[in-house]
Amino acid sequence: MISPWKKSRAILLLEDGTVFRGHAFAGQGRTLGEVVFNTSMTGYQEVLTDPSYKGQIVAMTYPLMGTYGINDQDLESSAIQVEALLVKEYQEFTSNWRSTRSLADFLNEHEKIGMEGIDTRALTRHIRLTGALRGVVATDTDNVKELMEQVQAFPALSGVDLVQQVTCRKPYRWVSGPQKVDLGQPWAPLESHLRVAAIDCGIKYNILRKLEQSGCQVVVFPADTPPSVILETQPDGIFISNGPGDPSAVHYVIDTVGKLLGKKPVFGICLGHQMMGLALGGKTFKLKFGHRGGNQPVKDLTTGKVEITSQNHGFCVAVDSLEGAPVRLTHVNLNDNTLEGMEHLEIPAFSVQYHPEAAPGPHDASYLFERFTNLMKKCKGN
Repeated sequence: MISPWKKSRAILLLEDGTVFRGHAFAGQGRTLGEVVFNTSMTGYQEVLTDPSYKGQIVAMTYPLMGTYGINDQDLESSAIQVEALLVKEYQEFTSNWRSTRSLADFLNEHEKIGMEGIDTRALTRHIRLTGALRGVVATDTDNVKELMEQVQAFPALSGVDLVQQVTCRKPYRWVSGPQKVDLGQPWAPLESHLRVAAIDCGIKYNILRKLEQSGCQVVVFPADTPPSVILETQPDGIFISNGPGDPSAVHYVIDTVGKLLGKKPVFGICLGHQMMGLALGGKTFKLKFGHRGGNQPVKDLTTGKVEITSQNHGFCVAVDSLEGAPVRLTHVNLNDNTLEGMEHLEIPAFSVQYHPEAAPGPHDASYLFERFTNLMKKCKGN
């Protein structure tokens, strides 16, 4: 480890005036965001590159980070999405045969601050008690008054559309990675494959890998693509992706989902689940400190089975807001009884709040991709 006095001093200031001091093991300057925590013991690379973390400063509760470095296979997007990373202790020397560079090198590549030396247990407890807070991480000053002025001027994420910051700009086909696509001929000539049009609200690469492994051809569309354009490509199913921020602020996706329901089988994950709930007339609310980690217990109300799931979200669909809607609640969170899944009673459509692609996290819910492919096959008459 590099001695702390050889690193830049860093400060974390929360909007309620709470201060944590430490050192920067990567990056310089200052950055603002909503401060949240993730309870996963591994998976910092997936967390860093998950577009759902756009606008957030993430604290990892497991005390030691960086031990296995960074590789080029486990990225969830093409860039680091978090605003800064907070850890108790950074491990400079990596030990993993897949590693190509260190965590610090990766953060420096993308000009992101990595801060260590703070009491992440105390920070996590503070967030659990007060709720997620706006904050700033700075290496260029420790002037609390100056930093507080910036924090107070930083907008809260409620009501903010962050999807436009992470969605793709043009449609592309996923074939073991993103490829250019001609909307005149979006699908490869593979008759045995199911065609899936994915609405990109901040889609994770592993969702695309799982769809591909399930026998699907996938074309990814920008979030603001009109439903008529998507349907013109004649997909067999529609996928609505995860993404960052307040779902109620992304009105154009809500409108698109409403117009696509009933036209093709629909599957939504995380923000996609929230979009489906809003399109059906439901409402969403912000959780106090969110669900972020690889150990959230979810009960399947159909089978009674409990799944240990990977989650990353700060908003939920309110259960009572769906009263009268033609949906059946399928999954519930056993920690706080929030809604984790639903299916439409009249048309082929279902969604889950958690992440069945499981990176990072367990594999208990991977069966949902097979459920989607079976639904598409049934609707095609295969």
